[in-house]
Amino acid sequence: MNVLVVHCHPDPASFISAVRDRVLAGLERAGRVVRVTDLYAEGFDPCFDADDRRSHLEPGTAPALQRHADDLRWCDTLVLVYPTWWSGQPAMLKGWIDRVWANGVAWTLPAGSSRVRPLLFNVRRIVVVTTHGSSKLVNALQGEGGKRVVTRALRSLCSRRCRTAWVAMYGVDTSSADDRSKFLDRVERRLAKL
Repeated sequence: MNVLVVHCHPDPASFISAVRDRVLAGLERAGRVVRVTDLYAEGFDPCFDADDRRSHLEPGTAPALQRHADDLRWCDTLVLVYPTWWSGQPAMLKGWIDRVWANGVAWTLPAGSSRVRPLLFNVRRIVVVTTHGSSKLVNALQGEGGKRVVTRALRSLCSRRCRTAWVAMYGVDTSSADDRSKFLDRVERRLAKL
């Protein structure tokens, strides 16, 4: 199993960074081959600019994004580790999706067609490990926009049998040290079972 872990948080001392460490520990226990992308640490540029827009429908990858595209084509499991902010992915991660999940990498639009066709048949599993400041009920009432991006949009560009898993800690802003410790243990156990 080839696993691409994409981590997104600006503070290397954050709780979500500790979550990433436990994700990696679980994957190591399972003996998985892992590549890690830390978007903030590498200074990823999330800006989908005018040049990106002009070339949006043309297949091809900008040289600055080639490694990201290669990693996405390499993996059969994608693990996204990030905090949920404003009901969705942080802007940095959303920019990675906008720029890397591009024509010729994640999808193609054949001439004369009005529907994109998926290209990431290699991706058979997407796992999200995230935190939410609010409760599960509040997230449900808000429509879980971030979850829908993964389970409906990203998943549709992967293998037809692609499965998704959502490993979330709700109410992290008011959680206790014990709650956080239990979540870290759960994350490691869950990823060790991949």
